[in-house]
Amino acid sequence: MLLMANIHRYSNLLLKITFISISCFIQTCHCACNALDRDSLSSFNLSLSSSPPLDWSLSVDCCDWEGISCNGSSGRVTELSLPSRGLVGSISPSILNLTSLTQLTLSNNSLSGPLPARFFLSLNQLQVIDLSRNRLIGELNSSDALPAKARIFNISSNNFQGPIQTSFIETGLNLETFDVNSNSFTGIIPSVICSFSPSIKLLDFSNNDFTGLIPQGFGQCTSLLSLRAGFNNLSGSAPRDIYGLLPLEELYLPGNRLTGPIDPSLLNLTNLKSLALFGNELTGPIPEEIGNLFKLEKLELHINHLNGTVPDSLLNCTNLTLLNLRVNLLGGELSSLNFSRFVRLRTVDLGNNFFTGNLPRTLFLCKTLRAVRFATNKLSGEIVPEIASLPFLSFLTLSNNTLTNVTSAIRILSGCKNLKTLTLALNFFNETLPDNERLVGFQNMQVFGLGACNLTGRIPMWLSELNMIEVLDLSKNFLTGFIPGWLGDLPNIFYLNLSHNLLTGNFPMDLLKIRLLASKSNSDEVKNINLELPLLVKPDNISNMLYNQISYFPLALFIGDNHISGPIPAEIGQLKYVIWLDISKNNFSGEIPDTISHLTNLERLDLSGNNLTGEIPASLQNLNFLSSFSVANNDLEGPIPTGGQFGTFLSSSFEGNPRLCGRILKRTCSNNNTQSGNTDSSKMGNGHNQKKIIILTLVISCVIFTTILFLYLYFSRRKTIPKSEIDENDLEAVSFNSSVVFPEHKKEPSLFVLFPTNESNKMKDITIADILKATDNFNQVSIIGYGGFGLVYKATLSDGSNVAIKKLSGDTGLMELEFKAEVEALSTAQHKNIVTLQGYCFHDGYRLLIYSYMENGSLDYWLHERPDGPSSLTWPARLKIARGASNGVKYMHETCEPHIIHRDLKSSNILLDRDFEAHVADFGLARLIMPYDTHVSTELVGTLGYIPPEYSQSWMATLRGDVYSFGVVVLELLTGKRPVEAVKQGMSRDLVMWVQAMMNDGRVDDIFDPILRGKGFEDEMAQVLDVACMCVSRNPLDRPTITEVVEWLKNVGPGRQTT
Repeated sequence: MLLMANIHRYSNLLLKITFISISCFIQTCHCACNALDRDSLSSFNLSLSSSPPLDWSLSVDCCDWEGISCNGSSGRVTELSLPSRGLVGSISPSILNLTSLTQLTLSNNSLSGPLPARFFLSLNQLQVIDLSRNRLIGELNSSDALPAKARIFNISSNNFQGPIQTSFIETGLNLETFDVNSNSFTGIIPSVICSFSPSIKLLDFSNNDFTGLIPQGFGQCTSLLSLRAGFNNLSGSAPRDIYGLLPLEELYLPGNRLTGPIDPSLLNLTNLKSLALFGNELTGPIPEEIGNLFKLEKLELHINHLNGTVPDSLLNCTNLTLLNLRVNLLGGELSSLNFSRFVRLRTVDLGNNFFTGNLPRTLFLCKTLRAVRFATNKLSGEIVPEIASLPFLSFLTLSNNTLTNVTSAIRILSGCKNLKTLTLALNFFNETLPDNERLVGFQNMQVFGLGACNLTGRIPMWLSELNMIEVLDLSKNFLTGFIPGWLGDLPNIFYLNLSHNLLTGNFPMDLLKIRLLASKSNSDEVKNINLELPLLVKPDNISNMLYNQISYFPLALFIGDNHISGPIPAEIGQLKYVIWLDISKNNFSGEIPDTISHLTNLERLDLSGNNLTGEIPASLQNLNFLSSFSVANNDLEGPIPTGGQFGTFLSSSFEGNPRLCGRILKRTCSNNNTQSGNTDSSKMGNGHNQKKIIILTLVISCVIFTTILFLYLYFSRRKTIPKSEIDENDLEAVSFNSSVVFPEHKKEPSLFVLFPTNESNKMKDITIADILKATDNFNQVSIIGYGGFGLVYKATLSDGSNVAIKKLSGDTGLMELEFKAEVEALSTAQHKNIVTLQGYCFHDGYRLLIYSYMENGSLDYWLHERPDGPSSLTWPARLKIARGASNGVKYMHETCEPHIIHRDLKSSNILLDRDFEAHVADFGLARLIMPYDTHVSTELVGTLGYIPPEYSQSWMATLRGDVYSFGVVVLELLTGKRPVEAVKQGMSRDLVMWVQAMMNDGRVDDIFDPILRGKGFEDEMAQVLDVACMCVSRNPLDRPTITEVVEWLKNVGPGRQTT
């Protein structure tokens, strides 16, 4: 026992000695933080602000500070890691004293300015460098170099620029990651990096401004797993040495200008999991070798020019989750495609191709499917019951095919419990829509489209069970009977289209109960429709126009082209928040109710083709945002109002009313019908003769001005094509059925005038017959847009060049405002940021304006309609557009004589050429002023959301009014939002008010387009936001001049313009 006690005692003693020894050893090895490092970190901290502040107390060893790690033996700082810490400010040069630093992680902060000189040369022990998602600027040039030990180099989402110099990267011998995406780098992609860093695994050059061919050299990166270079300006084809990168798992090259066929050698990359080549100009078939990519998960080849069939070998890619081949020239029997082995497929998009046959039954074996689009193909047959076995299907569009048996289709699809979006338009032709079905499905349906099918029957009762429905389109069918009252009780509907049917009865009063159209508090509840894929719909009633994506549905009611009769009820004024209202081509009678003036958000109002009588209420002049209006083909009488937006409407808006009068119809009002609601009849008698004298004087003055202008243009500055050069036979053979501009009879000589520009010199021998040929007799398939006062067509001339031609509708003459304004404004304006008017021609009252063709359409299209538009418009591209547009407006306001007030600046009037250079367009509302004038008298014209607030109080258009509209355009560029958002929950519809509210709440970062956030441009965007907010100041005197705006935008960020 004693022996055991002694052993126990000595054991305890040994343990104590061991513990003390270890403690002493630890204390000996844990040296205090190096004094120089501590002071350097303190200086680094002083140059920044953070929220919450860094708790770096000098009373605590700096090795114990947040984000700091040290070497235990030397006390030198080896790691500085403060990601997502809210750091604001510039990086202090004191950080260069941390020469033992091996890891620097400052990602996702708001650091700005350039890096200290010789930054990486000084910190030559760095292995991990992560400065991503900040606002840093500078270049990667010969004054600095990568540390030799660096493994990870990530400076993505900043604003570095210039070419990446070879001397900078040649020292990075141990690199594994090189990520510079979302900056402003230029020049050739530095594939030479692979000769210095053969072990690199990730290369990301996406979202920059690299140009030219993809160079050889990447084949030396034998360990590369991911190569990303999307959304640059790369051209040609991929270099063949890429195809030897056998470990490669991701190849991402979308949004460039790559051409030619897909090289079959590409498909030797058998480890690929993601292949993205969409948004290029690739041609030819999909190679059969695609089946070699058996590990492929995402295949994105959409928006190219691929043809042929989908190869059977694709079946080998059993891991596919996304298959997108939309907008190509692919075809073949769709049912022959075997989807049975795609057990992980979530999204399949084969829309806008030429596939034929039935829906493939094997598709319904893909139980993970969520979104399917086969729209705009040539499919036939019936929808089969197996589709209801897809438990997660939420998006299905089969529009524009030739499917049959709508009754069966509805019954089957109602079994898809999670279906939210269903569009079946342009199918089931001349069938009967089932109205006796008792459906229990569609509980989650939000968007339902069954238009343009020529269906017969009645609006079915089962639709009343769709309590989640928001968008309902049954237009362009042959539906009969009354419009059911329960439509007004659907709690979430805000877009209802029943136009082009055979519906009868009186105006459906129950529709006035649609709560989202009648109440602001309810209209604010309209939600964004979250779609698995972008929904493609026609923007208006122009037939045969290409389908465009829209980013939101307006609050709208369409019941036009039916057989509804009786009066328009005065209660229609309850729909205060409707934006589009179309009740045209019915049998409505009686007067136009004055209460329509209560619909103050109206942008489009169509009352044409009815039996309406009486006068046009003068109160409609108060609809300040009305951009489209028609009362044509009724039995109205009296004077046409001239205030508000009425000064901008075409004569065609009023034609077919023999007793209407006014300047727009060139029909003088008699003494009787001038006694209207616009004028007090007691004051008319004595002043009538005086008014006649004034009118006569104005008419004579206009005739004299017109004659002088015409002779001057005709003889001094223009070229007239002799009548003998016009092919009269071609003109006479033309029919209005093809929407041709010229009538068959001739009342005046045809005139063709070209301005002296570089472009028009190339067109010097063009004739009117050439224009007809170039537009295929103004065939509607040539329509590319609809600008102010007319449709715009693309014309391909005999030499292969393109021009844009605006056709002004109706009997518009030279003295009518729109044609006169456009010709006057653009004939005097010559600037690289102003759209070029190459010439015009007119014949028998019809007018054509000939412009330079803008390959990339409008800014509105890229921001709000094109599916990949917002992501393609990087911040540098948006800033370039803002700068270019401001230069164009500056020229109008200050250089051009006489000066020009545009009066309708908006994103759809900013056109983009091939290089995304901005051009200000559409001068149909413009007014010329002399340099010593400050304003012109006007009516409240423009477009909802862009109109300066003072225009509602004064009929004076000013240069600073244009500045306001330009500021709204800049806010669109910054936010990605429309100036009037009809579908934002709980927020004001007005963009300016929303931005101001967000700034007042201190939520500046939330203002910016989510696509732009976190890419290192926040500092620049904040600067531009300040400029935009000054432009949209409510007080015009607080707004800058456009010259000041140009200078401010020029000096934003590091990329300052020199000219």
